[in-house]
Amino acid sequence: MPDSSAVPAVSTADDIRALLDDLPGPDLDAAAAVRERDARLTKPPGSLGRVEDVVEWLAAWQRRPRPRLETPRMCVFAGSHGVVEQGVSAFPAEVTGQMIANFRAGGAAINQICRTHGIDLEVVDLGWERPTQDLTMQPAMDEAEFVEAFAAGMRAVPPGTDLLAIGEMGIGNTTSAAAIYAGLWGGAAEHWVGRGTGVDDEGLARKAAAVSAGLTRHADGLDDPLAVLARLGGREIAAMAGAILAARLLGVPVVLDGYVTTAAAAVLFAQEPTTLDHCLAGHVSTEGAHADVLARLGLAPLLDLGLHLGEGSGAGLAVGVLSAAVAVHDGMATFDEAGVADGGPAGG
Repeated sequence: MPDSSAVPAVSTADDIRALLDDLPGPDLDAAAAVRERDARLTKPPGSLGRVEDVVEWLAAWQRRPRPRLETPRMCVFAGSHGVVEQGVSAFPAEVTGQMIANFRAGGAAINQICRTHGIDLEVVDLGWERPTQDLTMQPAMDEAEFVEAFAAGMRAVPPGTDLLAIGEMGIGNTTSAAAIYAGLWGGAAEHWVGRGTGVDDEGLARKAAAVSAGLTRHADGLDDPLAVLARLGGREIAAMAGAILAARLLGVPVVLDGYVTTAAAAVLFAQEPTTLDHCLAGHVSTEGAHADVLARLGLAPLLDLGLHLGEGSGAGLAVGVLSAAVAVHDGMATFDEAGVADGGPAGG
C-alpha cells in the first residue's frame, strides 16, 4: 500500500509539471498475483473477458494482490463558464448552481447511481457564482486561478480511497472541452463540438464559432498543454486534472466519466502520456467526438450505453461492474476448493 500522507501542495504550473515528471508506477507483483489466482478459479481461462482484466488493473494501482472496493468515491466537480455568453448552451448559467443544490439534496441521477453501488458522493463547488472569463475574448483563467482550481482537485482525494470516479457539472463546459481537444490536437471545431445540453443547429454553429474564436485568440499558447487548459478550460476541468494526478500519487485507480471529464485527462496525457495508466474510461459518450478522444488516449470504454448526461453517471455505472468483478475474483472458488477437475468446469 502507498504512504497515506497528503499529496504535495502546488503553487505554480511548474510545480504541477514537476509532479507529472516523477509519477509512481503500478505494482506488477500485485497484478501477477491476480493472474495466478485467476488461473485457478472455476472457469475456463479468459471466459470473463474484461471482468478479469479490470481486477488485474485494480490490483496494480491499488498495489494489493487482492484488490477491494470498500471505499469508492465519486467526486462531481462544478464550475461556471464565461463562454456561455456566446449562446453555446440551451440552459442559462444559473442551472449550474441549481444542479449543485439538487446533487446535495439527493435528487439527481448520480445520487441514485451512487446509492445503488455504495459510492460515497462529494460535490466540489469551484465557485459556480464566479464564472471563468469568456475564452473567445481572453484566457478563461490566469495561471493563479488555474493552479488554485487544480490544487482544489488534488485536495478532493482523501487518503484511504480505494477507487475514485470523476464527474462534472457546468453549463457551457462541453464548449470548453471541445476547445481543449482542438487546442491539443487541431482539426476543425465542427469535429469536436456536440449538442451538449441539447442546442439546436444554430446553437451548434455558435459553439463551433466560439471554439474557433478561442483557438485564434490563444494561438500563441497552444504548444503547452497546461496553458491550453488554463486558457480554454474551466475551473472544474482543472480540478478534475488535479484529482487524477493526486489519485496517481496516492495509489488510487480512477474511473473517468464522459466528454468533459476526459478533456481533463487529455491535458495530462499531452503533458505526460503515462499519466493515465491508472485510469479507466467508464463509458463512451454520444457527445461530440468522445469515441475519437478515447481512441487517441488509448482508453477502451467499459460501457457503451448511449449516455451524454455527464455528472459522473457513466463512471458511476462502471463502478458497479468493477464491484462485481472484484466480488467474482475474491469469492469464486478455486478448482481445488470446489473439488472440480482442473480444465473441466461447467460450461467449458
